[in-house]
Amino acid sequence: MPCCKKLLSALLRSVLLVWLSVAAAQAEGISVNKVEVRLGEEGYQLSASYNISLNSVVQQALSRGIPLYFVGEFSITRSRWDWLDNAQQAVSRGIQYYFVDKPKLTHWSWLDAGIFKGEQTVRLSYNVLTRRYRISRGALFQNFESLEEMLNILARQNSAAIPAELMKKDGKYMAAARLRLDITQLPRPLQVNALTGNDWTLDSAWYRWVINPAEITPHIESKAE
Repeated sequence: MPCCKKLLSALLRSVLLVWLSVAAAQAEGISVNKVEVRLGEEGYQLSASYNISLNSVVQQALSRGIPLYFVGEFSITRSRWDWLDNAQQAVSRGIQYYFVDKPKLTHWSWLDAGIFKGEQTVRLSYNVLTRRYRISRGALFQNFESLEEMLNILARQNSAAIPAELMKKDGKYMAAARLRLDITQLPRPLQVNALTGNDWTLDSAWYRWVINPAEITPHIESKAE
């Protein structure tokens, strides 16, 4: 009996260690936290917020002065055949009910008509001399005291304005958002590592959701007098 208890205890410890390692691995990377679409004076705008956690390999490279380029992507499509779109969504919901914790619609994109597609590249860097982090979008940049502050800004992504006339009020559309590390802009030696390992695989994958323009309330920003 004592031998059985020791064996069971050792087995439980092993299972716990495996579970903790899996949980830690899942915590690293990029995942979608929230998505939405807003209607303003310039048209529609898609926005997404992400949970971002860089692993030790990526953090070490950044701390040594290697810049990281992240690409935020958005798209809007409309199914060419509404009846097929409805059938697909029903199948997707059924599959997700049994296998997926968080709603995420899969989509047969080759059947879609493109309405909007846009992306924006963001550069993350660290200055070893000043010990400051910087996030840059084109010619615009902002400095930060900590990595956490910089990642909080990176985590909030917005699309360019989408003209309201591109979407009919009585239509239904599929919106999609994605944030990924662009490994093609890494130094050559790191590109090889990125292609052969998982340390540099930072990609939220496409997150898709259905939007109905008729249900979107216009957002009016208050102007200071």
